[in-house]
Amino acid sequence: MTIIATIIVLGVLIFVHELGHFWAAKSVGVRVERFSIGLGPRVAGFTRGDTEYILAAIPLGGYVKMAGMGDEMMEKIEGGPSESSRSHGGEGEVGATPTEGIPMVDPPPASGARDPEATDTGSFDARPVWARAWVISAGVIMNMLFAFAAYTAIAAGWGEAVPDTLAIGQVSEELLPEGTEALAGIPPGATIVSIGDRTPEHWGDVHNAMVELPAGPVTVRHENPSGSVEIVLPEVGAPRDEIRRALRYWIEPVVAGLEPGAPADRGGLEAGDRITAVDDVSVEVWSDFQRLIQARPGQETQITLLRGDTELVRTLTPTELRGENLDTGEEMVIGRVGIFPQNPPVVYEALAPGEALVTGYRETVAVTGLIMGFLRDLVTGQMSPRNLGSIVTIGEASGQAAAQGIPVFLGFMAFFSINLAILNLLPIPILDGGHLVFLGLEAIRGRPVSMQTRLRWSQIGMVVLLGIMALALGNDFLRLFGM
Repeated sequence: MTIIATIIVLGVLIFVHELGHFWAAKSVGVRVERFSIGLGPRVAGFTRGDTEYILAAIPLGGYVKMAGMGDEMMEKIEGGPSESSRSHGGEGEVGATPTEGIPMVDPPPASGARDPEATDTGSFDARPVWARAWVISAGVIMNMLFAFAAYTAIAAGWGEAVPDTLAIGQVSEELLPEGTEALAGIPPGATIVSIGDRTPEHWGDVHNAMVELPAGPVTVRHENPSGSVEIVLPEVGAPRDEIRRALRYWIEPVVAGLEPGAPADRGGLEAGDRITAVDDVSVEVWSDFQRLIQARPGQETQITLLRGDTELVRTLTPTELRGENLDTGEEMVIGRVGIFPQNPPVVYEALAPGEALVTGYRETVAVTGLIMGFLRDLVTGQMSPRNLGSIVTIGEASGQAAAQGIPVFLGFMAFFSINLAILNLLPIPILDGGHLVFLGLEAIRGRPVSMQTRLRWSQIGMVVLLGIMALALGNDFLRLFGM
């Protein structure tokens, strides 16, 4: 399952990325000589029209080779100089999709000295800067469109995923609008039975009731323990959204997974551990643990846990980073240890076509922000480089997502597609972002960057990428050996 899932994820997303470059090149009249899925020596393929379509030996990227792009660096990526590159004085390639931690090389186009043959009507280098920028950007655009389409398809075909629980985990009284303060009196763990005249079946119904019921008095009943509270719902608008933010569903304080290299990982916690206390303060629900850790940035902290029937104590120091306070929602420096909680199962709530489009857009924007935040924290040192993963991590995640069903697997592919798009835009020579930097300089200076300069920076970019690949692969091996 894992191998097949990995092949599907990499194959589809590399194909989507390269198809973007291919279609964009065709749209501005550039002759495409080769469309390759994979890098290195050819394994199989066929020729149709002017284009050779091949499957190459190394499944860690791909490229689109276009006429008139002179770039010797790409001969190494392609697996050696081709006959066409010898006869045309060097051809270049674009396209490729970097994985998280293993940027799968995106061969750079030439923005440099133009080939004498650039007058050929099919030559990439004969096109204006805007047309070349369009060709280079199209792979990233296709990855983002794929993610949007995937998230929209999930929302349209299955609906919006909502937690299949009615148990209250925590109520942040500070966020409750006037008239609804009594909600804070619902005991943690209690199950909501009714809200006004509505009988919710899952957490999505709880949120919908709080947003959609008419303004005025409403009775909220609960059981385990049994009881009720009276609230006054405000007019529809921002205060209703505050109620949704204040109500959190019950999450068991059980470790579902660990961020590689994070304090919890280094501290010896394992998946399946049940956290019972933080510095001798009892933990009943996940939000208890989250609040206690947030309050201890940079402080040595003792975590008491149950592993099976054995009680253990582990010592770790939460990292300091800017985040949202669990109770107030304000931005501040909080502690974080890198534990994924054991969330309740989900159900899917049907959405209308228009709502599915909105959900697809919202998910695409949210995941984009999440990944950009990860890169920012990585650069600023708030996130450990140990979080980078190679093809091993991708394979494990692909297999786990596939085992959870089509919507989860499709959502993982969408997430990974955005990941590839953002990483490809990094301003590293040999990635699409680096190519766009060369084109930007050409637009500003009015003349291309010289071939020698481009090749020199491409070699530096290749070294950087190989270093990241080695780090990511090393992280995976350390994880496999429990280090």
